[in-house]
Amino acid sequence: MASVALEKVTKVFDGSVVAVNDVSIDVKDGEFMVIVGPSGCGKTTILRLIAGLEEPQKGRIKIAGNVVNDVSPRDRDVAMVFQNYALYPHMTVFQNMAFALRLRNVPKDRITQAVEDAAKALGIERMLNRKPKALSGGQRQRVALGRAIVRNPKVFLFDEPLSNLDPNLRITTRAELKALHQRLETTCIYVTHDQAEAMTLGRRICVIDRGIVRQIAAPMEVYDRPANRFVAGFLGTPAMNFLAGRIELTQGHAYFVGDDASILLPDRMIDKLTPHNTEPVTLGIRPENLSLRQNATGGDNVLVAKVRLVEPRGDRTEIVTETPAAAQLTINADPHTKLAPADTVRIYLDTAKAHLFPRTNGEKNITLQ
Repeated sequence: MASVALEKVTKVFDGSVVAVNDVSIDVKDGEFMVIVGPSGCGKTTILRLIAGLEEPQKGRIKIAGNVVNDVSPRDRDVAMVFQNYALYPHMTVFQNMAFALRLRNVPKDRITQAVEDAAKALGIERMLNRKPKALSGGQRQRVALGRAIVRNPKVFLFDEPLSNLDPNLRITTRAELKALHQRLETTCIYVTHDQAEAMTLGRRICVIDRGIVRQIAAPMEVYDRPANRFVAGFLGTPAMNFLAGRIELTQGHAYFVGDDASILLPDRMIDKLTPHNTEPVTLGIRPENLSLRQNATGGDNVLVAKVRLVEPRGDRTEIVTETPAAAQLTINADPHTKLAPADTVRIYLDTAKAHLFPRTNGEKNITLQ
């Protein structure tokens, strides 16, 4: 096992395309770190930099405390699991898993023991004589994992390894991967654009946007206390709701004043909001922090809106609404809620769970300052 650190690392392609911009990440020994972000944000490039498949223009990369910028990929002692499995079609499962060990001239008896142990841990011990074409997608992914495991590397690198699996198999394999990490306790860095994978797998999450680290924290910390508007809008399904308005402090209270209503904010926010009095801001609130209050007559923290879409999800009903000022709000409502498009509803905002982002200064979360 080993720690991994990126210190102010920058990678530029073709002299102008900045894929990774001054990135610093510190992955602890034995930690499962998930790097999450939209397609094209630089996630895979970070993995390739760690593996030695790309060279940074600036910054240092450390594995187990040693700078590896000039160390070849084969000597970094990392194993990478790819999205497309990358199995040799003419080899059996056993041969695929044993290939790297044979290149190292590991004795045959040790190879056999390592492959059999990994296959048993992954539940593929009965498939060792099959070739990849005789396996399902999930089985092939297990073989790819097994090939990495037998090497017993210091660091595992995962590049969206579950993205080619069907939804149910992804959930199953995700659980197996987490259990495997708990057994092996090896340092893992896992790249994905899937929020569910990030939330369930990562001990910590690193959110990347356009090659820049936006936040690194435990999954629920990132979800409940997003550092900026990008993180707030990226994590969560359905996404966080946003309303445009301004801050107004009056008579000892703080209000968010938008086109649709004046919303009373918690007194605990007053000190943080005082420097932003009268400034334009964006209020963010998650769908589960909105509720329907049909008996409400209006007033603070209640918005009137029309239903645009009703989507039953089994455990909840997602209701998409639109306010008179054309702001769209999605509500996670009771699964038995009976509403139809064009119905008028009153929406209560739990402002204790609201976030405020200035429309300048990097849109950092004011409520966390």
